[in-house]
Amino acid sequence: MALDLEAAKAEIIKFCEEKSKNKSKFYFNDFTKLFPEEKARAVKKVLTALVQEEKMVFWSSGSTTMYGLAGAGKQAASEGED
Repeated sequence: MALDLEAAKAEIIKFCEEKSKNKSKFYFNDFTKLFPEEKARAVKKVLTALVQEEKMVFWSSGSTTMYGLAGAGKQAASEGED
């Protein structure tokens, strides 16, 4: 089944907003669980599109890679994202 890009983007944004009271950054695997029938590459393309649209941000500590809503979280202010 081909992933509908716009529907998938809306689903990811909704997921992040619902969880934003507890977490501001999410692992890639958190998003693959939203689309269990899809390959990881398809989910990665959706996340990449959201990052390019500046709706989400990509964050890496060097060993850990995470995604979060743009302007959300404790680091947003210190990194000039707000």
